[in-house]
Amino acid sequence: MRRGLVALTFTLLLWLPLLVRGGQKNETQPAFQTSDRCVACHNGLITPSGKDVSIGIDWRSTIMGNSSRDPYWQASSRREAIDHPESKDEVEDDCSICHMPITRYEAKLKGKKGEIFSFFPMNTNGTKQAQDGVSCSVCHQVSNEKLGTKESFSGNFVVDAPKTKGEHPEYGPFQVDEGHQHIMQTSTGGFKPEAASHIRSSELCATCHTLYTTARGAGGKELGVLPEQMPFLEWKHSDYPAKNQTCQSCHMPEVAGDAPITAILPVLRQGMHQHVFVGGNFFMQRVLNQYRGDLGTEALPQEMATAAEGTVNFLQSQAARVTIQNLDVSGSTLRLDVKVENLTGHKLPTAFPSRRAWLYVTVRDRDGREVFQSGALNPDGSIQGNDNDADPTKFEPYYREITSGDQVEIFEDILGDENHHVTTGLLQAVDYLKDDRLLPSGFDKQSASHDIAVIGDAAEDANFAAGGDLVRYSVALGNAQGPFHVEAELWYQPIGFRWAHNLEPYKQSEPQRFVGYYNAMSKATAIRMARAEATR
Repeated sequence: MRRGLVALTFTLLLWLPLLVRGGQKNETQPAFQTSDRCVACHNGLITPSGKDVSIGIDWRSTIMGNSSRDPYWQASSRREAIDHPESKDEVEDDCSICHMPITRYEAKLKGKKGEIFSFFPMNTNGTKQAQDGVSCSVCHQVSNEKLGTKESFSGNFVVDAPKTKGEHPEYGPFQVDEGHQHIMQTSTGGFKPEAASHIRSSELCATCHTLYTTARGAGGKELGVLPEQMPFLEWKHSDYPAKNQTCQSCHMPEVAGDAPITAILPVLRQGMHQHVFVGGNFFMQRVLNQYRGDLGTEALPQEMATAAEGTVNFLQSQAARVTIQNLDVSGSTLRLDVKVENLTGHKLPTAFPSRRAWLYVTVRDRDGREVFQSGALNPDGSIQGNDNDADPTKFEPYYREITSGDQVEIFEDILGDENHHVTTGLLQAVDYLKDDRLLPSGFDKQSASHDIAVIGDAAEDANFAAGGDLVRYSVALGNAQGPFHVEAELWYQPIGFRWAHNLEPYKQSEPQRFVGYYNAMSKATAIRMARAEATR
């Protein structure tokens, strides 16, 4: 059914260049097109083996395609504006850089600041430019100017001005013949495809995925700069660059064999990458699907469900590995080591600090009765024994050895404000009180810069090193009889319990709406990433 509609659509669109010919824009400044002008020709892409690799369909179910609809981002932006009313304009400008890049960049060209709240609710007030989020002509117009340098970070990418009126360069990985160039240029109002190698580089992704935020105090006083999200610098400090494994290698999987890149006079290419942008936020994809009417989600229900499932499969197959080592029973004590390996090219978890991973370990006796448990997930999305979930002023420390069920090994970063108090307010945070997120292979924690440093006792633990961690468990068995069955699981949650529930005091619609979503879907906030079991 979908392919039939797509084919009909593209048959009609074959006439589009003729209808708009002569209607090119005459901008001499950078400009953007919305995705509807791109996906017309870049959907309906079927490989010779029958695989659907439609760029537009893949993209519109991603977090990038829904970055401005993201209800957690909307709620958090509202919170920051409430916390810092004197800096509201700066808050909106900063928060729109990577979530509403088109409207923010266009405002910047006019000497203005980006806006957010004027577009809410997104499904009724948002313009197409705002709704599009990280759209096609954002990434594909970023030039190679200053890429990979600090000047380009925090969304400070540069879009090239058109070479002549109506000739905006759109960069892609392949050489494009004059015929297809002409079709695209006329059908989009002046956007011309050009081959450029930087479109495949990690430095391109780094512009938005290396993010510094300015901490603000009373009266809007600037208190310092927080390295909020650093996956690119973490990757750069690993051995992945030397192995020529870029961001795109994992997050935009390459299509095996030949694949078409356009539905208009199709040309097959080797080395096409799918625009699924698979990452870590399966929960938000589920929320966008469940509450599509509220949020204006355009991707079809099955597309969003498939995308969320793909994210989960990606996390469970490529992110981590758990093994049980040195399992031994001595007298009334069972000891074991749990080895957790990070298989990604950056810290695990990385990016936004609401994310956390943790170990869930259970021991059962010969009759299947539970002797020990650490790290169970509660139905409300909190973790049993986690100090931070129970009390927002505290946090769970890093453990070299766990001896009690109320101790939990949580791999996370905890923000601290100017008074060294725990906070989930991004613009209150000046530094980290804890960062024991799992390190990628090749990562030397001794030489790591402050922006990607390990914080807390994990920095001194020799077992916490490049590639993962080794945690000792010592379990008092009492009168329990063996053999004992041990299960060790690594769980992951994109938005931790405290990060959601710290929004509750804010009575505006966006924070309250998201807390409602979280509570309604709390059982779907986390997944098991990896698992191991052993018996002794």
